[in-house]
Amino acid sequence: MTSDDLPLMERIAAALILLYAQPVRRLIRLTVHDVQHDGDQVALLLGDPPTPVPEPFAKLLLGYIHDGRPNRPGGTLPTSDWLFPGRRAGQPMDPATLGKRLTAAGVPTLNGRTATLRQLVLQAPPSVVAGMLGYHAVHTEAVAAQAGGTWKKYAPGDHTR
Repeated sequence: MTSDDLPLMERIAAALILLYAQPVRRLIRLTVHDVQHDGDQVALLLGDPPTPVPEPFAKLLLGYIHDGRPNRPGGTLPTSDWLFPGRRAGQPMDPATLGKRLTAAGVPTLNGRTATLRQLVLQAPPSVVAGMLGYHAVHTEAVAAQAGGTWKKYAPGDHTR
């Protein structure tokens, strides 16, 4: 993530896939407004509640938003709100284009996203993961069951009594 071997756009997209299990088709719909920065806290609006962004990715993401997004002559305006702006003004990047760039960079988009989601549902209740990452709870429950998760026995609610 911090190596300069890959272009910044590919590093940002790869981190979003490998940290948050986001498909490429959802990545291209993200805007700069989906990244919330409040003091030392950075969060992504992938679902509800917003998902925290850890360091060093938070610093990299904010740098990308302020200085690193591509500005293609004759196409995307510098004021574009898309996190991954496309060639046509006002449009996001085509998902196939971003997918090809990630594949060329050696990022396993499908396998990486699947592995990340499986790991996340083993660490937290699938319904919580679903809400924070914008997935449907039925999908994350199924992934958790396939991964051997034990959150089905988790009793939600207030346990202070």
